[in-house]
Amino acid sequence: MDLSVSVSDGVALLEMRRPPANHFDETLIGQIVDAAKSIDDDPACRVIVLASEGRHFCAGADFGGGDFARDHVAAAERLYRRAAELFDVRTPMIAAVQGTAVGGGLGLACAADFRVAEPSTRFVANFARLGFHQGFGISVTLPEIIGRQAAADMLLTGRRVGGEEALRLRLADRLATPEALRETAFALAAEIAASAPLAVRSIRATLRAGLASRVREALAHELAEQKIHWSTADSAEGIAASLERRPPVFRGR
Repeated sequence: MDLSVSVSDGVALLEMRRPPANHFDETLIGQIVDAAKSIDDDPACRVIVLASEGRHFCAGADFGGGDFARDHVAAAERLYRRAAELFDVRTPMIAAVQGTAVGGGLGLACAADFRVAEPSTRFVANFARLGFHQGFGISVTLPEIIGRQAAADMLLTGRRVGGEEALRLRLADRLATPEALRETAFALAAEIAASAPLAVRSIRATLRAGLASRVREALAHELAEQKIHWSTADSAEGIAASLERRPPVFRGR
């Protein structure tokens, strides 16, 4: 299993185990969804902490290997079907984000209700630097969290947003030292778990009303745009440059 699940004091820890980058695919996202939905039905579990093993929280899809390297479109179609189900989960979720949350990894972090980060954490919406449209529902979730202008800044530049700036933007809800990242995430989870569980779920449902349907609509649009872009020379260049760790040279074709 690439995901471990443990429960303590009403808090479930879901830990991704594909270090160092924790690239995801349909299988890993499906494991997260299935575990979270199982927790929904467990009255002893009131909050989920989503974390990862290794240096980075999640670097999104692996375009250098696996399903995405073989067929971007087919892999994304399968992935997005499972990713949409994350927004049906009824239990509050906190993402403990170390290292980088980049591309789809940022989308996964934004699917959570809260994000706890380190000052050295980097949140990166690097899609334009790879030559294609953003995915994983980020078209909805990122502006929902930080506002349209800040989201446009991140998406159009593809720049890295560090932990301190993320806290100012409210992309991060808490900052902690690397040694205290999970402790801080669990402390926030304990605060939520101490509240009345029926009220917590009801309040959360009200605040997120319509989010799942808007994300599903966005995913369909995002994939349609990505299908177009993945056939372009710019996208091939962006992905190749990323894998070769060099600046891309885009020519608008």
